[in-house]
Amino acid sequence: MLKAEIYYHNLKFLVPGGTSRGILHNKPTWYIKIFHSNNTNLYGMGECGPINGLSLDDYKEIPNKLKEVVKNIHDISKIDLSQFPSNQFAYEIALKDFYNGGKRVIFKNTFIKGKPININGLIWMGKKEFMLKQITQKLEEGFSCLKLKIGAIKFDEEISVIKSIRNKFSSDSLEIRVDANGAFKTKDIFEKLEQLAKLNIHSIEQPIAINQWKEMKEICHFSPVPIVLDEELISVKNNKEELLDLLKPQYLVLKPTLIGGFKKTNEWIKLATKKNIKWWITSALESNVGLNAIAQFCSEYKLDLPQGLGTGKLFSNNISSPLSLNGEKLYYNINKNWDLSTLKNNAGRLPLSVRSSPGDT
Repeated sequence: MLKAEIYYHNLKFLVPGGTSRGILHNKPTWYIKIFHSNNTNLYGMGECGPINGLSLDDYKEIPNKLKEVVKNIHDISKIDLSQFPSNQFAYEIALKDFYNGGKRVIFKNTFIKGKPININGLIWMGKKEFMLKQITQKLEEGFSCLKLKIGAIKFDEEISVIKSIRNKFSSDSLEIRVDANGAFKTKDIFEKLEQLAKLNIHSIEQPIAINQWKEMKEICHFSPVPIVLDEELISVKNNKEELLDLLKPQYLVLKPTLIGGFKKTNEWIKLATKKNIKWWITSALESNVGLNAIAQFCSEYKLDLPQGLGTGKLFSNNISSPLSLNGEKLYYNINKNWDLSTLKNNAGRLPLSVRSSPGDT
């Protein structure tokens, strides 16, 4: 008989993460543990790590929804998780982990056999000096693709940062992606896009806020910089194809935690492939439990672009795992073990309310 337990862990950022919606200091996270009543040593672990203010999940209702999952672990179809994509993601990977032997192996592919995944280097927003310091560090580590969060400081300062990079590195030697998280207004969006285009930007994620399909269609059509849909995908249910046919973006960025797990992610990938839209997969500030599952999922596909999986070193109290980062390559080190004792010692069971908030993201 299957059983389930819930653990809570408050991930703490080593350095506060700056985005266009504010600063992240910590990130409340829950874990679903699925096991058999006769063998508690074999268990699957899944991560429920919503981002308050961005995820579709109702933050205050997550503990109650997780209680439902535990109660109905034998027949999850009794529960409607359509409005709780991070719960769906956690349940999906915990179950896969359990049935694959309970060793955090979600997909048996080349990644867990040692083949690395190329990733981009994430640059958080902040003062110009702070961003330049991060960029210098990433370049010294050997990254050939950087992703810059923009939209929080003056646009002229952000352009200045990118210019300073381009003065040293051409687009042939360094790919630059930018992510606006919907921060720009439609009135001057093309002016901003023109400035970015002059600096040979690879792409821009979510330049304007979601649910402005008419405006986004025009931007996707006329932008001199390729457009990536990100937050726009989170709340889309049955009209995925309608969205892609109308907007015709150049890229999709897919975050399994935010869009409802691997099954939903695969639906987007199939549609994108059908319509010749390129894509990459990005973690959404998960601990190593969720990051590991996403990396394994990535390796189910032929990857032509750097993926967004560089979040494993963000937290001071992350879960110790076989994941290791060497420059722009993410590895699964088969000689390292998982250590989930932090969850056992620090989690308790299921808090009745959210103990702390990560703030706006």
